[in-house]
Amino acid sequence: MTRVRCVTEMGMGVDVHGRDATKAAKRAVSDAIRHSSLGFFRMIGKTANDMFVDVTIAVPNPEAVDKEAVAKELPYGTVTVNAVKGGLEIPSATEQANDPILIANAAVIVSFEKD
Repeated sequence: MTRVRCVTEMGMGVDVHGRDATKAAKRAVSDAIRHSSLGFFRMIGKTANDMFVDVTIAVPNPEAVDKEAVAKELPYGTVTVNAVKGGLEIPSATEQANDPILIANAAVIVSFEKD
């Protein structure tokens, strides 16, 4: 079956201390979906559990993202998380030693299978 994209949301998350890519990624996903209310399911004869949710996380160190932890930020649907190189790491100020800021970007795409 063919999937039809219904919603695309973007978000940003930051770990100010610790350089934790998963923490920043989870915050980016939360930011992306925080203001969404998907109320069109009944109109197309679907439920929230029929959704396919594809998440792309961009961070400087994609191998450090716990994809299962990020997927748990999404309450419904079949979730797939992919981490790619991107985002931003802001170097520490001289007086802060090794304490950079890590920024993650998220794209959350919701689709349904077309009958």
